[in-house]
Amino acid sequence: PITLHFGGDLCAVSGIGASAAQVVAQARALSKALGREMTEDKINEAGYEGEKGYHGTPSGIDNTAATFGGLLRFQRTDGAPIFDRKQIAEPIRIVYASTGITASTTKVVGDVRAKKEADPAWFDNLMEQYLDLVARGEKALEEGDLIALGQCMDENHTLCQKLTVSCKESDDLVQAARKAGAIGAKMSGTGRGGLMLALTPTEEIQDAVYEELKKTAPQVWKTTFA
Repeated sequence: PITLHFGGDLCAVSGIGASAAQVVAQARALSKALGREMTEDKINEAGYEGEKGYHGTPSGIDNTAATFGGLLRFQRTDGAPIFDRKQIAEPIRIVYASTGITASTTKVVGDVRAKKEADPAWFDNLMEQYLDLVARGEKALEEGDLIALGQCMDENHTLCQKLTVSCKESDDLVQAARKAGAIGAKMSGTGRGGLMLALTPTEEIQDAVYEELKKTAPQVWKTTFA
């Protein structure tokens, strides 16, 4: 028999990717325990199958990020997803905070799907704005234009509000981060609770935003992509 022990401080059912981290870690552990060498692609495939058990029809982005790490561009297709690792010109300093509210990804996705089916024109308009935003955000990221990237994050949060996947608690943390010096902030993850993230241009501002969000958020993290 094989006994598995899992641990960590990721808040489950919040959109931070705890389920993906768990199934990818499980795939790696079983690969080693059973003496079956698996490539990173195979680990990712196993993680995706595990995510189906949690979410039904996952996008695949969380298990891909958990497998490969770093900064990724991910695109879901009718076939295999497309992703590549991004090289960045400037350090990206991020502060993450949890609202402490958990939400079911399956339910939120189902609600959005129902809204799409009820009003395709409304959804198509939001999607057109979103695709334009992704292109501008990726360009800003590649060029190291943090101000433009922050503006894209702010616009994205507005789109998430229109999509009805934000909530007052997320909105309040986003506003607090901006007032503390963040140059962009948005909800992240499942929505209707879960997480938000803020872009901070310097270590000093990152620390200031971190301390401000700790006043009201039950969990706060900070990290840097370089």
